[in-house]
This record gives sequence, C-alpha cells and structure tokens, in this order.
Amino acid sequence: MTTTDHTGRSGRTIPAPSFGPAKSNDDFHLVPRPSPGQGTVAFDFPGVEVGTAEYPEGPTGTTVVHVPAGARMFIDERGGAIGLSYGDKQYAHAICLSGGSLYGLGACAGVADELRTRVDNRVGWNDLKCVSGAIIYDFAARDTAVVPDAALGRAALRMAEPGRFPVGRAGAGISASVGKIDWSRCEFAGQGAAFRQIGDIKILAATVVNAVGVIVDRDGTVVRGNHDPATGTRRLPHLDYQDAFAGDGPTTMHGNTTISVLITNVRLDDRALEQLGRQVHGSMHRGIQPFHTNLDGDTLFTLTTDEVDLPTTPSRIGASALNSAGLGSVAAEVMWDAILCSAR
Repeated sequence: MTTTDHTGRSGRTIPAPSFGPAKSNDDFHLVPRPSPGQGTVAFDFPGVEVGTAEYPEGPTGTTVVHVPAGARMFIDERGGAIGLSYGDKQYAHAICLSGGSLYGLGACAGVADELRTRVDNRVGWNDLKCVSGAIIYDFAARDTAVVPDAALGRAALRMAEPGRFPVGRAGAGISASVGKIDWSRCEFAGQGAAFRQIGDIKILAATVVNAVGVIVDRDGTVVRGNHDPATGTRRLPHLDYQDAFAGDGPTTMHGNTTISVLITNVRLDDRALEQLGRQVHGSMHRGIQPFHTNLDGDTLFTLTTDEVDLPTTPSRIGASALNSAGLGSVAAEVMWDAILCSAR
C-alpha cells in the first residue's frame, strides 16, 4: 500500500538510516507547524484536549494531551530503554509525547512554560502544573538531527482542542516505524487513538507505535512492519528469530519505544488505577509482537478524572465484571483499536 501524507511524503518503507552527521535545529529557521496526520478520531470527553505540532524539516513532532483540571495518574514503565520525564508521578495536567529520543524531552519544558504562563506565572504550591512526558527514538526513519524543543511543546499545547485526536503520521508519531527485524523490512507507523463510551463511562486510548515488533490485527494478520520487499509479504518476527537461532536470519535493530496514554472518567483508588494501567499495558502485546523487549522503552500513562463510579448492580456474569478488571478488559480492546489506528 502506498500513501501520501499532508507533507507530500509517500510510501511505507523507511529509507536506510544514516545516523549523522546531520543538520540539526541550529541549521534551520524552525517554525512549529500543525500536524494533522491522515485523519482524526473524534472523542466526547469534556475536560480533555489534544494538540499536535511538528517540524517538517525533521520530520519530527510532539503530541500533548491536556487535562486542564488535572488528573490522578499511574505510569507503567516496561522494556529496556525508557525515556521518561515527569513532574509528579501520580498527578498530571498534561502528557507530552515527542520524537527526538532523549533530546526531545525538551518539549516537556515548553508545555510546562505555557501552563505557567496561563496562570500569570503564579508559583504557589496550588498553582504548579504537572507535566509528564515520554519520547520515541525516531532518528532511524529520517536523515536529520532535528528534535522537538520547548517551542514545539508550547505550540502543541496552544493548538490543543477538545474532541479531535490527529492520527497516522502526526505529532510524536510522524517518523515512528515498526517491524525493525531488518532495516529493509521496517515500515512507517504513526500514532493512533480510539474512544469508547458505555453509559457514563468514557475511555480514551492513544499510542505512538515505534516498536521492534509488528502491528497485528485481531485475526493474526500482520498489518504493518517486517515487510519483505522481495515477496511483498509480512510475517510475525518469531519466525525470523527461529531462523536467526539456526544461523540464518536478520538481526533486530535498536531504537524502539511505544508510548501510550489511557484516560478514563471512572473513579478508582490508587491500587485500582495501578492495576488498570498494568492490565492494559500488558494486553498490548496482542497488537504489537514482540512487545516490552530489551530494545523497547514502552511506557503507558493511565489517568482518571474521577467523575463517575463503576455500576454496582450485579450483571448476569457476576459482580466481578463490574470492578476495575472488567474496566481493564474493555479498555484493553480500546487500546488495541488505537494500535491498529496507528497504522493508517
């Protein structure tokens, strides 16, 4: 499948990586641009806004999920290459996701600067705004050293609006790639989102998929990554690893991470919020194979706005369906939808 995105870039296969020396932010007159991607996912979640911005010169970008009133949070960190920044590990007003690897964490500072400005630079304890962030290594899919910085983070927050989540090659996912079993088999992915409402319960899931592994549909089909240019087919990486163990297979490439956000309005205590995050993050291995490897820095931010309670009326499958495990089961499916959406 060949596509052309809003910047005119086409194709799914990434170019061969160069890793520099390369032009950086200092070599361009960088102006943050909107990052619309290949479309949007609509969501009805009052109090949640999403903004994306990019530097086309990279290309690289930033995605900001803004919760102005703040939300309790649990962060689940897995894999062997975590790139993470947080002001308060248990509470957040904004989550900043960026490309640029460790250098892209500067975008988080821009988000914090913009939030401080919005309260007239008041710095009392109750006026402080908590910003957490994570990054992906996206240098393998481009030939520049341009990185998201404070200006890009601030721009992404300024562009935030309710009800619309840009998906595809947008924001932090503009140079995300998957299936890095061999560079010749790697393909562009992006960021995805999904929303589901059941009664008063709201679940918003978003992910930037930049994994060693491939993206897998519910029927087991590999939909992105590990593409064999000779045959035009894709396959699960474990088959390649079997060949490698026998002395006839490719070598897995470095530079991978999947960073995700899950937001619900369900009122949960700290333990239940933690279990929800762990359950959903663990479930993502179904849609990304393999996942949580020593070459990945996978991180999930799970937030609750604490607005509604889970139903208390016993269901026909028992009261156990109405606790946080039941919520996690549904949220896991929403996250799988987001994973598939990232392959638009």
